[in-house]
Amino acid sequence: MPKIRLHDLRHTHATLLLWAGANAKVVSEGLGHSSVAFTRDTYAHAMPGQQADAAAAVARLVDGAKCPSENGE
Repeated sequence: MPKIRLHDLRHTHATLLLWAGANAKVVSEGLGHSSVAFTRDTYAHAMPGQQADAAAAVARLVDGAKCPSENGE
């Protein structure tokens, strides 16, 4: 069985949390990092779909939005 360091478990825990969609600020605080930016930089590989998710959310908002002229205003 391979040797696993405590630090490896900590890294795996943080990676899985972020992969599951946990808030980066919450994960950062739990890890004791001095900033969310450090956590995001360190674990960016665990959040690959966030850009696509954000773009999709904006697209849904734009698609559902009506211009004032469309509402008869």
